[in-house]
Amino acid sequence: MARQHARTLWYDRPKYVFMEFCVEDSTDVHVLIEDHRIVFSCKNADGVEFYNEIEFYAKVNCKDSQDKRSGRSITCFVRKWKEKVAWPRLTKEDIKPVWLSVDFDNWRDWEGDEEVELAQVDHYAELLEKVRTKRPPPAMDDLDDDSDSTDATSN
Repeated sequence: MARQHARTLWYDRPKYVFMEFCVEDSTDVHVLIEDHRIVFSCKNADGVEFYNEIEFYAKVNCKDSQDKRSGRSITCFVRKWKEKVAWPRLTKEDIKPVWLSVDFDNWRDWEGDEEVELAQVDHYAELLEKVRTKRPPPAMDDLDDDSDSTDATSN
């Protein structure tokens, strides 16, 4: 039986690149993280062999990287050598393999996070200022106490 590639999702953060090899009920899992590549292999419950080898876009710190296995996938936390440098892609080659996809559920454009956070703080401060601004209470002259009670009893 021939090996096939595991569907792989990835996303970028300031210190780490995260990869998820999507293989349910994996056995015989092997993950080798080196400075410039990762080699992943395993079998699923049906005995199908999976093998992925990825040359990284940039150098990583293999000693501070790790992987975690769950029933649905194997997730790798790969520490970047140069922190706070965005990776436009996971692979060294500019060609994207069909089995590799961006994990849009976790993707964030973190390069502009500081500006976004400052804008959110400013917005929150404006809201607080609006709440603090004391206005006179609404006039309740037009409310008739008897109209509510007569409506309730006539039904």
